[in-house]
Amino acid sequence: MKLDSKYFDRIRIKPERAEPKEAPRCEWRGCRNAGGYRAPKGRMREGEYFNFCLEHVREYNKAYNYFSGMADDEIVAYRNASATGHRPTWAMGARGGKPEGGTHTTASTEEIRDVFGLFDGLGREFEPEKPKQRPLRNLERRSFAVLDLEGFEPAEEIKARFKTLVKRLHPDANGGDRGSEDKLREIIQAYNHLKAAGFC
Repeated sequence: MKLDSKYFDRIRIKPERAEPKEAPRCEWRGCRNAGGYRAPKGRMREGEYFNFCLEHVREYNKAYNYFSGMADDEIVAYRNASATGHRPTWAMGARGGKPEGGTHTTASTEEIRDVFGLFDGLGREFEPEKPKQRPLRNLERRSFAVLDLEGFEPAEEIKARFKTLVKRLHPDANGGDRGSEDKLREIIQAYNHLKAAGFC
């Protein structure tokens, strides 16, 4: 390795420290101390600051009043406007209203070019949404078919159908006849599967 390489000379383990900037002088009249403490210049000069020493920034902040020179009704209006970030607002309602200090016109739904169909339902009667149907897997579909259901019935109806079929096919209800025992076993398995899947 060449130690006198130009690349080797540029490698730094620690970055060079920048020389600390000298603190600005205190802007208080007659003060020669170092500044370094910022104090706002006031209303209509937002973002501008004085540089004071610690003693004078404390004195300045004790007497600082952002609203000095404003009448009481102007202060109340400023406070109310600050609730909305000093932006114009409109009245709530179906037709809206006019903003303070300007005009506002509402467009009818016919005038709006609705490319994505966002406003299709405006102005129509409210239609209740149909309950979302859970997608069925093959085994779940077969289980509903065994219980002679379509697949979107509520849990109470599934339980009621199961009880009805068990009472009808049970050997005790058929005078001890075990001919429908296979069908009964199939119904019980279908119900247990639907129960495990969370349908009832």
